[in-house]
Amino acid sequence: MMEALRQQALIAELFGAPPDEVLGCAQQGERRRRGLAAYRANAAALAERAIAARHPCLAALVGDETLAALAKSLWRAEPPVRGDLACWGDGLAAFIDAQPNLAEWPYLGDVARLEAAISQAEAAADVETQPATLALLAEHAPDRLRLRLQPHVHVLASRWPIARIHAAHAVHADGAAFEAARVALALGESDAVVVARRGWRAVVERIDAPNWAWMDALQQGDSLDEAQAAAGANFDLAAWLARALGAGWLWQAETLSSRRSTT
Repeated sequence: MMEALRQQALIAELFGAPPDEVLGCAQQGERRRRGLAAYRANAAALAERAIAARHPCLAALVGDETLAALAKSLWRAEPPVRGDLACWGDGLAAFIDAQPNLAEWPYLGDVARLEAAISQAEAAADVETQPATLALLAEHAPDRLRLRLQPHVHVLASRWPIARIHAAHAVHADGAAFEAARVALALGESDAVVVARRGWRAVVERIDAPNWAWMDALQQGDSLDEAQAAAGANFDLAAWLARALGAGWLWQAETLSSRRSTT
């Protein structure tokens, strides 16, 4: 609790709160004032580094100058509320969508969303898969069951080929990956993806529309029959279960009566 208050106090001071209004501290000291002044002076650079670390593909797409301007503007519009800048920047995608000067690249917001999902996947807690709970599928009606995905799993759908754009700007991308992204953009193709961790690194995998609808419904906490309705009558649950278990997407099955205690 005290650490959270200390961080809030620091952030308040960085953005101009009078020193005697922060945690009731009337005496700050000349050294502290100089330190805060230096921190404010370097805020733009700190913001840029924080965004670049979380969004390398976006940085490659827009270039250093535009990224710096974006980071600085976001810092001013949505200043951090915690001392850890790794936790700042969740509003970047929506902020990008609202910038008229970036309208020429309408996929940038979704690229930022994808990279945020990657960051969240790599930082997510580990939970042990519970395959024995799948026995519930034979014991309860689909409207009384749901499947839980691992905390590191995220699904995202975009009208743009974001998985291929991201792959084209990966560290070890080759000309073929860049050409695939270029062609997909030219043809107006879209991507739905699942982001999941393998080991300590997140992996982006394209999925088709029924699989995305199914997994999105699961992520929303829907029952199996609601998820099936979203995915369509031809969705193959058995095939998905095999794939999900092999890829490490699935956490457990549970009855809806346990929803309150597990969400």
